[in-house]
Amino acid sequence: MYAFTYERPATQADAAKLAKAGGKLLAGGQTLLASMKLRLAAPEQLVDLGAIPELAGIRREGGQLVIGAMTRHADVAASAEVRSAIPALAQLASLIGDKQVRHMGTLGGSVANNDPAADYPAALLALGATIHTTDRQIKADDFFQGLFATALEEGELITAVSFPIPKRAAYAKFAQPASRFALVGVFVAQSDGGVRVAVTGGGNGVFRHAGMEAALAQNFSADAVKGVATDESQMSSDLHGSSAYRAHLVGVMAGRAVAQALA
Repeated sequence: MYAFTYERPATQADAAKLAKAGGKLLAGGQTLLASMKLRLAAPEQLVDLGAIPELAGIRREGGQLVIGAMTRHADVAASAEVRSAIPALAQLASLIGDKQVRHMGTLGGSVANNDPAADYPAALLALGATIHTTDRQIKADDFFQGLFATALEEGELITAVSFPIPKRAAYAKFAQPASRFALVGVFVAQSDGGVRVAVTGGGNGVFRHAGMEAALAQNFSADAVKGVATDESQMSSDLHGSSAYRAHLVGVMAGRAVAQALA
């Protein structure tokens, strides 16, 4: 690693000041620390968010489930509040990486990083979540902007994510065996406002599947998505799977997610 200074603020306000001054925010460190070890990233100052209690926690506010940015994946998976309000979100968190990753990685870190194969972005997009920052509130539809790209401004800090509680929802993932990232993952959610379907792992970032949303709005069943095609040109292709294979997996995972939601 390169030399850097290390700060561990105790309040959100102090962290925001350091971030505005150019400090690199450290949440769970699952991507950043690995990048630094490989010398792909060389921040001059790290701002560790792990000592700020106000950034963690899970609570229900009316029809919303609010989860602090520094809440660990393992805590989301184990939370009785999450399991009661949005069981699909707890199940998604339980599928992230391995035990070590789940006990270190955070919701806010995953969302801010926006890895194209990460699980949480699919949940945020399908549930119509809102990302709360030190400066504003951003709808998930406006937040994710492609490969590792988000609407966050320099120095802007995610503080929490609020999830509308759906009628039913489920997440199905075909995991890459070594990393446990999604080769393809599909999150399906049905609410009073309609059906939303989000796909991760398949392309250059999480995206909504308009064709499946339309089909499921007419008939919320696994059969409804069987004949819905996924544009192969939207899918990535690598040593783990071709674009055609990933396009096929989208339909398979969507069908499984709908069946889970109805179970």
